[in-house]
Amino acid sequence: MSEMVRWITEHFDEVPPTPALVIDATKHMRKNERKQLFSEDLPSMKTAEGRWFEGVIYERMLRLVQRTDLVGGIARKGADAPPVGQNAALGQNGLFYSNIGDIKIRGNGQDLAEFDLLLKDRDGNIAFAEIVTSPTDMKEFEAEIRFKKRLIGFIYGQAQVPFLLYSSVDVSRHPIVKRIMKEPDNGLVVTGPCEELKRLIEGHPVRNHTRKSPKNSKFFRADEIQARRTFDFKALHEERRQRLLQMIAAKATKAEFAEPDDLPPIVRKILCGGLYPSAARALCGSYPLTIRGKPIPCAEVPKRYSKIVLAVNLPDGDPIIYLRSRHRMEYLKMVRDKQGGFKFESARTPHMAGFFLWLETIAPSLGSQIAHEILMTFIGPGRNSAPFVPNNGGQAPKKEPVQKKEPAQQRGRRQQKGSPAGEGMQPGANDAPKAPRRRRRARRRKASPSESAAGGPISVDPGPSA
Repeated sequence: MSEMVRWITEHFDEVPPTPALVIDATKHMRKNERKQLFSEDLPSMKTAEGRWFEGVIYERMLRLVQRTDLVGGIARKGADAPPVGQNAALGQNGLFYSNIGDIKIRGNGQDLAEFDLLLKDRDGNIAFAEIVTSPTDMKEFEAEIRFKKRLIGFIYGQAQVPFLLYSSVDVSRHPIVKRIMKEPDNGLVVTGPCEELKRLIEGHPVRNHTRKSPKNSKFFRADEIQARRTFDFKALHEERRQRLLQMIAAKATKAEFAEPDDLPPIVRKILCGGLYPSAARALCGSYPLTIRGKPIPCAEVPKRYSKIVLAVNLPDGDPIIYLRSRHRMEYLKMVRDKQGGFKFESARTPHMAGFFLWLETIAPSLGSQIAHEILMTFIGPGRNSAPFVPNNGGQAPKKEPVQKKEPAQQRGRRQQKGSPAGEGMQPGANDAPKAPRRRRRARRRKASPSESAAGGPISVDPGPSA
């Protein structure tokens, strides 16, 4: 185990929570979150409680890191973070602060990862921490930890990335936590439950609490850490996208996309491209779209949405569809359902500035054939998969001409002429059906008096030929 991580896990209790400390932690919360800390609405209260618990751990760590030289620094966050000079934008790569003081790594403006705490050891190596209040979704949690380690290791050139897990509940016996803690640079700190911490602030006003940023010799700004290698996320994404399309063309199996290769494993979402109209029609015909339980007819899709973007999450190989609304500034994120279609999960709005702007730049580039191959590779046939790939390259199949029913009188005369007597054959048994002759109608015109008197021209129906 890392010396720094071991020391923190052994000495964390030397800084116990006090009423002043846990009240200071509320400074890192939004005003609305402070109001919800003791709310009777359980979901809102749990969300606020998680944000507050992060502040409590941060305040305890600010006091702890000054007691040892093994910790080289702690990144400012929350109310102590510097003011944000620029919002998320295309081309941003590296560590940035959000407008509420959260620490994020961005790739081409998109938030790739968020860190509850960021530390440096005495050698300048970066470590990160996660702070949890419940053991739910531990499977996804493990994948996130591994991704963040790869991300920091790649950008900042570290073979090992120390990690700390702080939890208000005892998760030491959880099998996934046990697996995470087997790695030599990881550590676990279990604190008391949030209910005990809340008793320390009962009766104290916290909604308008303020405090000045403390002076701490170990403070550093996360956005000032210099990357040790070139980090151009868009270029890495394009490399991974081209590799994916090449493997699709080579008929690679879904399992092959999870195998390691020579590209850095930090691009998890591949934006394959926008769909041409023919591909969009074929997709919604084979994989029905459902939004909040209501199916969307294919004819309504182009009326409601101006663009469809197809993406794939790696290494799981889960396809995602983004629908650009014509009436709102948003993309609807559609994920697979159990019936062989796609269902609405959440919206992507300008609030997610970097990713939203990236989606806006994507133009149609995928026809029905390649879109079909991508979906068949990762999820197989859809609910109505038969018409997905038409034979004529994405156009609607041609309808066979319907022959008019032959009049009985004309059919009887033709049979008498073409069938020898006494053979007993069914009418038309050996002959291919012939299209009925078009009956020409003579143009009617008003007869002149002289023609009528002399028996002028009369319109005659020639009838069937003899």
